[in-house]
Amino acid sequence: MKGFFISFEGPDGAGKSTVLKQILEQITPKLQMQYITVREPGGSKISESIRNIILDPENFEMDDRTEALLYAASRSQLMAEVVIPALKAGKLVISDRFVDSSLAYQGAGRNLGIKEVKQINDFATRGIEPDLTIFLDIQPEVGLKRIQKLRPDDEDRLEQEKLAFHKDVYKGYQIVNKDNPKRIKVIDASQNIGKVVSDCIKVIEENLPEIF
Repeated sequence: MKGFFISFEGPDGAGKSTVLKQILEQITPKLQMQYITVREPGGSKISESIRNIILDPENFEMDDRTEALLYAASRSQLMAEVVIPALKAGKLVISDRFVDSSLAYQGAGRNLGIKEVKQINDFATRGIEPDLTIFLDIQPEVGLKRIQKLRPDDEDRLEQEKLAFHKDVYKGYQIVNKDNPKRIKVIDASQNIGKVVSDCIKVIEENLPEIF
């Protein structure tokens, strides 16, 4: 693979999409390579269809294992159709969530086991991992309040889960972060947006100077 791969992670309400948009506005003029952005679940026609199934609040009867497998299926299609071709073409791939989300949400939040969920995702991703992951760290209580304030009537199926679930997800992220200190860099997402963005850019510049 000639390209580079960056993923952004964090609990619901961490502000990933907003932060990523501002980061791209600032670093795009400096980049020495083309880039693409993708989101998970989703990022391709088939993957977006799976996303709709996963996040639809009407699908309250979904089994936890089914949920984990659907995330992996969406991810597998995204890898085959978008990510791997882009990396082979020497592009920078920036993803809003990746495997770490499944490890935290399904592995820890659904109590399916981080190791077990990683196994099905290793199969889905062909063993490909990001070169760098930025984790936007925020307490679940704060993140959920942000969501309720910004879009009180538009929560997806996972966002509607009780606080206890989101606390378990957060604990799962802490385990994953601790196990991958070289790849995952933690940023305090409770700071003002400008500071969060500048901290993220600094991490990218320090860890992937090759892309500039």
